[in-house]
Amino acid sequence: MWVYLNLNPLKKRTGDCVVRACAFATGQSWDETYWELCEKGFDRAEMPAWNASWFAYLKDKGFQRHIIPDTCPECYQVRDFANDHPKGTYVLFIPYSTDGVGHVVVVEDSVVYDTWNSSFEVPLAYWQKGEV
Repeated sequence: MWVYLNLNPLKKRTGDCVVRACAFATGQSWDETYWELCEKGFDRAEMPAWNASWFAYLKDKGFQRHIIPDTCPECYQVRDFANDHPKGTYVLFIPYSTDGVGHVVVVEDSVVYDTWNSSFEVPLAYWQKGEV
């Protein structure tokens, strides 16, 4: 199931999927998350949406990264992940989406939250808060 969600305070869709997903997953506002990601990027001399920066950001927030098994690398989609994870909040990394660039999306309690229906994208990894 997909639910439209845009935490951007001006409801823009400006390549801020990292901020939107991290804000939702941590329960913070878009503004607070944006500034914390900027600080993390600054500390690392990287852009805040650079993978290593937001990976480190989620780790600092208590999330653990997991790679999705390579049993069917082209057929396991975000919707499959959502169905397989009925409880919890997850941040999924999609390295190449249909828009030609990477994407980050949140799944919580089997629901995909995003500004567009990314349920048919193929995730590579996910973050979950705390122990699995």
